[in-house]
Amino acid sequence: MADYERALPNSHRDLGGSKTLSEWLHLDLMLLAPLLALMLGGLLVLYSASDADWQTVVGQGRNQLIGLAAMVLAAQFRVDTYRRWAPLLYGVGFFLLLAVPWVGVGAKGAQRWLNLGVVQFQPSELMKLAMPLMMAWWFSRYTIPPRLWPLLGSLMVILLPVVLIGIQPDLGTSLLVAVSGLIVLFLAGLSGWYIVAASLLGVASVWPAWHFVLKDYQRQRIITLLDPEADKLGAGWNIIQSKTAIGSGGWGGKGWLSGTQSHLDFLPESQTDFIIAVLAEEFGLQGVLLLLGLYLLVIMRGFWIGLHAQSGFARLLASAITFTFFVYVFVNMGMVAGILPVVGVPLPLVSFGGTSMVTLMLAFGVLMAISTEQRSLSA
Repeated sequence: MADYERALPNSHRDLGGSKTLSEWLHLDLMLLAPLLALMLGGLLVLYSASDADWQTVVGQGRNQLIGLAAMVLAAQFRVDTYRRWAPLLYGVGFFLLLAVPWVGVGAKGAQRWLNLGVVQFQPSELMKLAMPLMMAWWFSRYTIPPRLWPLLGSLMVILLPVVLIGIQPDLGTSLLVAVSGLIVLFLAGLSGWYIVAASLLGVASVWPAWHFVLKDYQRQRIITLLDPEADKLGAGWNIIQSKTAIGSGGWGGKGWLSGTQSHLDFLPESQTDFIIAVLAEEFGLQGVLLLLGLYLLVIMRGFWIGLHAQSGFARLLASAITFTFFVYVFVNMGMVAGILPVVGVPLPLVSFGGTSMVTLMLAFGVLMAISTEQRSLSA
């Protein structure tokens, strides 16, 4: 019950004066405002990308409402609660990943989903939040910068779920989960020598990874990145069509619902991975810059919360959540623009999706819980 004490309107914290609704719900308005703008803008673009399919838009609106409810719920808990729950949440996520090969649901050649009857979700999405929680908890128990044995233990914490996600196969999500853990490792003050050694090891592993780890279609994606024109009607189709859509939008765009690449079905996955190409074609560069501005506001606020957090655990967690969010945005935009391989990463808060939306909003709820702790202790 102590975890909910600050949410009660008759708490001793409210005796000094009345609170606004946002304060009572522990919401950070400077973070919430750009999030809501991104979600509403996402519905606008999705309506066009789906050829004015209201069923798709309503489905995404339902995902957003569930995500907002999850965010508000996550904001009510104390930061210490997340510190205590971190190993449990990581363990549950790891157990669900273990269950996927046995009882998971397959689609498009991959087995990534669990069907619970009323809902179908990807456990790998939950690990995007559980990983930074676990890593922040791990390093809050040791001196910083980490010594050798805590460092090796943290690498095992990262490696185990990454391998399970990679064999589904889901290379994009496995890399993002790995990044969410490695970011905490870096923020914990990793020695420069360790970074140099890891870099050399990474370079040395390129050849064996190419020949023994990557599957044929994954190698083809990298080759396509270097020369998409080599297979215009096959592997290079996605990149060529996305570049065409982005370039044809110019500065002002063709107008809402007037894009040709998506409406004539030239652009693949226009509702998910390549939705920013739809936005660029219809709203032009000015629309993309507005989107980037909203993302920048979210990222700046997240780092501000991390900078002013009241504990090492909270600083590591807030910074990791924010930096990971930046990586999601960068990877999606990079692959649509043809500067990164296509790895199936949706555009955060804009692309159609249920589990990814709820997971992201849960993470922002944790950020708001950290922000509330900072405000209450500085008041």
